[in-house]
This record gives sequence, structure tokens and C-alpha cells, in this order.
Amino acid sequence: MALIKSISGIRGTIGGKPGEGLTPLDIVRFSCAFARLLQQRHDREKPGKRMKMVVGRDGRISGPMVDYLVRGSLMGMGVDVVDVGLSTTPTVEMAVKKHRAQGGIILTASHNPACWNALKLLDAQGEFIDALQGKEVIGLSESMDFSFAPVEGLGKLSRDENALEYHLSRILKLKLVDARSIRAAGLRVVVDGINSTGGIAVPALLKALGVRKITVINGKPTGEFAHDPEPLPSHLEGLADKVRETGADLGISVDPDVDRLAFVCQDGSMFGEEYTLVAVADYVLGNRKGSTVSNLSSSRALRDVTERAGCTYYPAPVGEVNVVARMKSVRAVIGGEGNGGVIYPPLHYGRDALAGVALFLTAFSRLKLSDPSLTLSRYRDSFPAYVISKNKIELAPGTDADAVLEKIRRKHASEKMSVEDGIRIDFEDRREWVQLRKSNTEPVMRVYAESPTKEGAESLGRRFVDEIRNFK
Repeated sequence: MALIKSISGIRGTIGGKPGEGLTPLDIVRFSCAFARLLQQRHDREKPGKRMKMVVGRDGRISGPMVDYLVRGSLMGMGVDVVDVGLSTTPTVEMAVKKHRAQGGIILTASHNPACWNALKLLDAQGEFIDALQGKEVIGLSESMDFSFAPVEGLGKLSRDENALEYHLSRILKLKLVDARSIRAAGLRVVVDGINSTGGIAVPALLKALGVRKITVINGKPTGEFAHDPEPLPSHLEGLADKVRETGADLGISVDPDVDRLAFVCQDGSMFGEEYTLVAVADYVLGNRKGSTVSNLSSSRALRDVTERAGCTYYPAPVGEVNVVARMKSVRAVIGGEGNGGVIYPPLHYGRDALAGVALFLTAFSRLKLSDPSLTLSRYRDSFPAYVISKNKIELAPGTDADAVLEKIRRKHASEKMSVEDGIRIDFEDRREWVQLRKSNTEPVMRVYAESPTKEGAESLGRRFVDEIRNFK
């Protein structure tokens, strides 16, 4: 059993004892604590007016159980609940602003396996709450310093059946989304919905964009994931096989809550989730100059295409809230994370795989209309070549990860180093870097290494994995 409380919410494996897994008691306490936090601000700004929150979930097996508990808890706190049902994370984020709600809760453990679920917490802007608010929620959940509404003050439940349609309509109105070119390109696309809400949302978007030849695998939102839900190459073999089998131009993979995005090329090779943001950013920068942001675990390729466009790249600590804060501070025109998360400010400040699909297909379709022989693998080759080796080490209970990182910091003190988020060491002469950091969502240490070659990345990653093991 595992239960992880962080600034962005609570995440854990379903079942077990309270405080050790994500149990009904933990769900109720955390939901009520978040409602109480928002009520404190709402009561100051709009005294006497009932508060409203949006709730949506991905397709996990545990989703209905968690959903009932969260909605009931919020209503018990006197909060009106807008239920958007089976949905995506970016759809819920946009629904918060659509309904002028004071906050929202997304029920998803993102890329974690089916035994996990989570409550992700949104503010009135439809963005993840900041660190200070997250700490307050954790404190309230532990102290249970909140009280429930009397019967006449109970919240009311309403449903929004059109949240996805609203989301898609906003995407189609973006100036840099060109449905006409996408339709004219006549693309053949395979979608892996991972048996979650991506099987609903992505095909709906493609149809709205004018894609006529769509094949869907793992499309029913049963929550019984057909493979590990993290969109990594080793998990996308079925998608690659279907792309080759159908003669498709590309394959699209999303995670269970549709905020991460990866593409498969026409020959079954991986476009690379790191290059989702790179390709979208290159297209955006070609139409609008401005700065870009990604987290410190993301490919150097974004920095390269940004500088090639005559613009400035800024790094940020891992975590969507950190990337968004940096994007706002530097007025970035595009940003996100190398895990396939695209954040496009003209739509909203959240990772959005649906927006990423629309922008990516626009860029590729326009090029393909100019050169009908263009393939996705050739498009991928047009970007700076880097390879990332992503490794993780399970941390035994009681492991002092900070002490391990401090030993590594001292050992490599003479290198160019950032300690803004774990440790990142840049070897500029070789265009290589390595980052070591504790995961915010799992009891693991992540070791990411990048190099212009696969061999270089794997070698660098193994070197630091061995160092961590020796220091443990």
C-alpha cells in the first residue's frame, strides 16, 4: 500500500488501512480539507454566496467509488458540485473557468498503474494549487479542522454533459489550429485510448479536425489498462504494430487523463514523447516569437529550437505548477514538460494532449501538403538529435534520499550544476546532462540522462544509477 500527499493533491493505491493507502476515509478527509481551504477565501470575497466546484474523473476501475465519495463530501461541506463525469484533466481545468467555479478536483493518477488513484486540486483559474495552499490542505486534512453543513445548507449536484464539446470548440478556435489543412492532408491515424477517457476524447477531436480515417485501439473506458499507462516506447508496441498494419501516417498515444501525448511514426518507430513539445514549440515559434519553458528533466532540444528561432529558453523545476509559474513570469508563448505535456497559454495554463494533437497535426499537415512524400519519421529527423535515458530506482522504506543527493552533489561540485530541483549536472562540451531527483508521485529516485547518442545517454544514466546504489 502507498499514500503520497503532495502540494498538488493526494495519490495512493486503493485499499488498505487509513493513512497507508488511498482509502474512503482518506478521500473524504482530503476532499473536505480542500473545500474548507477554498471556503475560507470565498467567504472573504463573496460572503453569504454558495461555493461551486467541478469534479471529473478518468476511466479507472476505482473511479466511480472515489467519485461518489468526493462529490458527497463536497456537498456535505455545503458546496455545489458540477459533475463532468468521465473526462480528461484539461477538460476539467477548462470546465472550472467555464462554470466560474471556485475550484475543481480531478480524479486520476495520471500515468500510474490501475491500482492507483488520486485527487488533483485546482484553483479558480483551473490551475493546480500552489505549494502554500497544498501545505494548508495537508494540514487541514490531518487536523480535520472543518465542519459540515446543516441539512438546509447541503450543496446541490448538477451535471455538465457538454464539457468535452466546449473544450474541443475552444481548441478549434485557436488561430494556430488549421482544421482545413488537416482535412486536406488526408491523414490516416491510429489512436491508443489506454481503456480510459482518451478513447473518447481523442477520436472526437480528430473528427472535429476533419480526420476521416481513424482507427482506435483500447478505446473503451473500462479502466482495465491494456498495458502500462505511461506512454513510453516499451509500452507502445501494440500501437506501433497497428500503425504498420493499417498503413497509417501516425499513431497517437495518451495517458489515462489525457495530459500527456506521444506519437508513433508511420514505420512503427517512436517520434519520442520528449519531441512532442519540441515539435509543437517549433511550429508556434515559427508563427509567434517569444520565450519557451520546460522542466529540468526535459530535452535540450527545446532550448535548441528556441534559440534557432532567435528566442530565449528558460528551465523550471519539475511539476506543472512550477512550469506554469515560470511561463507566466517570462511570458512564454509555449511550454510544458518532456513527458509529452504541452501547455499553450492562448487556451489555458495546463498540460493538454488534445491541444497538443491539434497543433502538432496542423504543423505536420501544412508541411505534408507542400511535400506529399513527407513522413512523420522524416519530420522527426528535422529536429536536433538527442536521446534521453530514463531510469528509476525503488527507494527502500527509511532511505534518506536527500542525504544520497548531497553526497553526489559534493562529489561533482566542480561541474556545472543546478540544485533547483534535485541535482542536474550539465556537461556542455559533450551536450550531455544528467538529473537526479526524488519523484513527487512514487517512492523512487529518478535518474534522467541525455546525450546526442543512445549509447552516451545509457552510459551516463548507468554511471549515476551505480553511484546512487553505492551511496544508499
